[in-house]
Amino acid sequence: MPKEALSEIEYEALANLRYRIRKFRQFSAGAASRLGLSPPEHQALLAIKGLGIRGEMSVSSLAEKLFLARAAATELTEGLKARGFLTVVIKPKRRIVVRLTDQAEELLRRLTPAHLYEIREMAPELMQALRALQDHRRMEMAAWMQ
Repeated sequence: MPKEALSEIEYEALANLRYRIRKFRQFSAGAASRLGLSPPEHQALLAIKGLGIRGEMSVSSLAEKLFLARAAATELTEGLKARGFLTVVIKPKRRIVVRLTDQAEELLRRLTPAHLYEIREMAPELMQALRALQDHRRMEMAAWMQ
């Protein structure tokens, strides 16, 4: 693949895509804050609910999913445990896993529909930005291969 400078169309599409992502993150932070959660707390609860095996997730896996250092993930889980959102279970070989409490499940039931609605509202704009990046690169590659 040729190493060419990005076109103006690609810069515009990339900037638009990044704007839409920031806009969603801003929405998400506000929605979580209204229910007393910080964005990392909300992301942790969602990661455990959505990606945990059998309803549980190791602290190491949570750190990986949230792009946190293990110590930061441990601190986050301890805070969520103290607030009654997580239970911590020690598995064989000192493997630590966390599980959501009913209180955390209820918060996610309140937050998730609004997030899904917002994503569905933004989907056409996100898809347009992604398509612009994909289509423009395809046209460039087709021209380069001729």
